[in-house]
Amino acid sequence: MSGLLVPTSQFYVRSHFAMPNGPDRVVVDGAVRSRLTLTVDEIRTLPARTLAVTIECAGNGRALFEPPVRGEQWGLGAVGTAEWKGTPLRAVLERAGPTRSAIEVLCAGADAGDVPDLGRRAAFERALPVSKALHEDTLLAYEMNGEPLTREHGAPLRLLVPGWYGMASVKWLSRLTLLERPFRGFFQHDRYVIDGRPLTAMATRAIIAWPQDGDVVVRGAQIVRGYAWSGETPVLSVEVSLDGGSSWDRADLIGEPRPYVWREWSHPWDARDVRAVTLLARAYDASGHGQPDQARRNQLGYANNSIQRVRVRVG
Repeated sequence: MSGLLVPTSQFYVRSHFAMPNGPDRVVVDGAVRSRLTLTVDEIRTLPARTLAVTIECAGNGRALFEPPVRGEQWGLGAVGTAEWKGTPLRAVLERAGPTRSAIEVLCAGADAGDVPDLGRRAAFERALPVSKALHEDTLLAYEMNGEPLTREHGAPLRLLVPGWYGMASVKWLSRLTLLERPFRGFFQHDRYVIDGRPLTAMATRAIIAWPQDGDVVVRGAQIVRGYAWSGETPVLSVEVSLDGGSSWDRADLIGEPRPYVWREWSHPWDARDVRAVTLLARAYDASGHGQPDQARRNQLGYANNSIQRVRVRVG
């Protein structure tokens, strides 16, 4: 990867069930004045927006919890930034006319399968507050990095919820149902929750892209590089420690802060007087959110934004 965007072929993939043949239309129903069915082709004729957005799986970093927790054992690779094109969800919802009593939009994917903890089949469904669904940046996306959306990334149509963990951006979108009561489905109430609260915005985090843990680094002048992001608030600073956390220095941020997009950062390192060292990086966003030394453990290992430690040898 070079620059801010991750090529589609290298972008992480996370699904709960087998990939379906994506539906060619979306139904809008529930607490609306007029039930609506639109084909994907019809949606593509509506005014569109193109946004660069960083998406992180809520389980990114799960493998780093101690003691281990159940779930997909992601390291730090379940995150990426792509350019997405689509129609604002608001444009479609307004055609159906949400009633004043509607408080959430249930977003259903076409993927379904057996859920052992439920003892039955279920579809992947997540709900958004109406306010988030009506935000101009919440999209019905059909392109990724300038090309038609691929099947593994939700083709022909997926939801894109900038700033929120990836589970909110439902793939293979088939139905939008306006609800008058909070949704309590399995993937809303039993999964993707911490202390009973559904996950929403991504936590602030910095990662070191180079060097990587276990690398042997050539002695001399080097540059530590990485990325930093936060959910709905831009990253304003990154600090780097070259001595295992004893001291910290401000890293150089590359480019201007942009909504929803990670930032590249770099920091010079004189790797001459050490044989082995632990490098650390931590980010702060515009709201003052930072990173804990150790993330609070939760049963399913979500939202681990603890400070990354990279152990390297110099030779």
